Amino acid sequence: MPKYHDIWNSSMPRRSAASWVKEVKTANKPYVRRFPYTNTVESHTVRYVTNYLAKKQVYVEGDNMDASKTLGMTSAISLAKPKPSDFEHTRELEDYLRQALMFEKDSELNHRFDVLRKLNALVTSWIKDVSINVKNMPPQIAETVGGKICTFGSYRLGVAGSGADIDALCVAPRHIERTDYFSSFYELLRNQPEVTEMRAVEEAFVPVIKMKYEGIEIDLLFARLALKEVHDSVDLRDDTILKNLDEKCVRSLNGCRVTDEILRQVPNRESFRLALRAIKLWAKRHGVYSNVLGYLGGVSWAMLVARTCQLYPNATASTLVEKFFLVFSKWTWPAPVYLKQPYDAKLGFKVWDPRVNVQDRFHLMPIITPAYPQQNSTFNTSQSTRAVMVEEFKAGLQITEDIMLGKATWDKLFQPPNFFNKYRHYLVVIAGARTAEDHLEWYGLVESKIRHLISSLEHNPAIKTVHINPATFTCCDPEYAQTPHSSWFLGVEFNKSENINIDLTNDINKFVEVVYKQSTYNKAYKEGMEVNCKYVKRKQLGQYLTQEVLDRYKPKAGEEGGQPRPIAHKRKSDPVSPDSPSTASPETTKKAKIDGESLPHQASLNGDDSNISMDEAYSTAAVPNLAPEINGNQQSLPLSS
Repeated sequence: MPKYHDIWNSSMPRRSAASWVKEVKTANKPYVRRFPYTNTVESHTVRYVTNYLAKKQVYVEGDNMDASKTLGMTSAISLAKPKPSDFEHTRELEDYLRQALMFEKDSELNHRFDVLRKLNALVTSWIKDVSINVKNMPPQIAETVGGKICTFGSYRLGVAGSGADIDALCVAPRHIERTDYFSSFYELLRNQPEVTEMRAVEEAFVPVIKMKYEGIEIDLLFARLALKEVHDSVDLRDDTILKNLDEKCVRSLNGCRVTDEILRQVPNRESFRLALRAIKLWAKRHGVYSNVLGYLGGVSWAMLVARTCQLYPNATASTLVEKFFLVFSKWTWPAPVYLKQPYDAKLGFKVWDPRVNVQDRFHLMPIITPAYPQQNSTFNTSQSTRAVMVEEFKAGLQITEDIMLGKATWDKLFQPPNFFNKYRHYLVVIAGARTAEDHLEWYGLVESKIRHLISSLEHNPAIKTVHINPATFTCCDPEYAQTPHSSWFLGVEFNKSENINIDLTNDINKFVEVVYKQSTYNKAYKEGMEVNCKYVKRKQLGQYLTQEVLDRYKPKAGEEGGQPRPIAHKRKSDPVSPDSPSTASPETTKKAKIDGESLPHQASLNGDDSNISMDEAYSTAAVPNLAPEINGNQQSLPLSS
């Protein structure tokens, strides 16, 4: 066994990054254990030292967590200690992830830290200004009310990659209201020269301001606490902090609370982080990273990796990746995944409980957040998306087993599947608008409703499989060359049957109707916003996609998967408010039109799907004054992240 060097214990005071590095250099040992992590500013120091250790090929076995302690709902599957080969596989995995830009450079890390510092200063200054000039608070009291910025998501977990965005929360005292945030603070941000591409989504399920600050994408939420003052010492993990808050504030706070609780529930944070980086890259490369389209988002993937860590508390990151695929390829869905025993803090908020809530019984792949109020983070998952993920889990298990046996290398795990050669039939959804600003808003709304199209197609008896690729593409069709647009591709497999006709008109009509009704409900529709849906055969994909894109998905000679490719930059969709009522008035029903003539959207199957004849296009354009007004209360939906 290697000789370890302890560089931290609980009695040691806080130290600078330089002192950490100096001790590691002095020790000159190849392995280090018990490395700390905090959620304060010290985390910047810790990440700095972690990067140094990685560059010097120093393996960090763990941090201040006790790996022998059993966490989670069940006992561990294995407490086996790592073998020398496990360390070697972990180093190889980390090398691959660094080449794939899954680690931040020191300059990027410092830039993010500086941006957050500036945002925090803006928030505290704005709260003081509103307190004095709007709330008529005496200046000496306004100086003490506080306010702060908290991060959550990948940045707070310590797994942000190069070019990643930042999820952040503005926490304010009780006299600062959400209307102040979306009015005066929004204007304050608009006037900052560092801020670009800013938009507010005030009516969203989780209200948010989205922007770029000095080139870094930031999603900034808002929550006001029922406190007169908000100082750095306020602990958001305390359940009592939720007392007397509205549901929107609770949802906003949930991001920070869940992220912190995930870190508390893993026995070895450094192994957890490296394994999570690998799983996130794998999920993006394999097209299963998108909560809005029915796959899993970042928080859900983090919880699955955390559960794997609980089951194998002493495993290295490479072993955790293999065990991740083993556990979840054999998981008996819809059995829920928990990180800890759920509880009710008796504050009046609904928690996920299928014994009490009927709608919870229909969730297909429940992954339950560990912080109160516990919610299912995979509310959008459908039968099709779950089937795709389970298939990918099984394939991942086979590859990682080969890697552990020395029969394959890590690059094989991260090769994308050949999506554009897998199916013979595709549907393409194209969202376009007249300006880039309009398209940014329209893009998010259309993407958030594609899962309705998937659900509708799933219920069509003629369709066997629907597979959505979460990547967005720019069409090379000249029809769309002059306006901003985005397109999504759905692979479709039909059931083989004799002499039947497939009519997709109703499925597509429902989808289009939902999109336009939601845009009216949110008052988001603007002239020129369109959504089109077209049927495309595999041999016709070249009319919509460049050869470069198609080649990216082709396997190399002698390989089953596609070539590894850089992670495409992908905007996060705007969260939207719960769906408005789906009943449409007759005048809002859209019909498929091709060359001005209304046609049924049909396919004929005679014997096998090689004889399919389907209308080539389905196109609609919204007429806003035809959309009915939508009244009634919003439904309460589980938090989905």
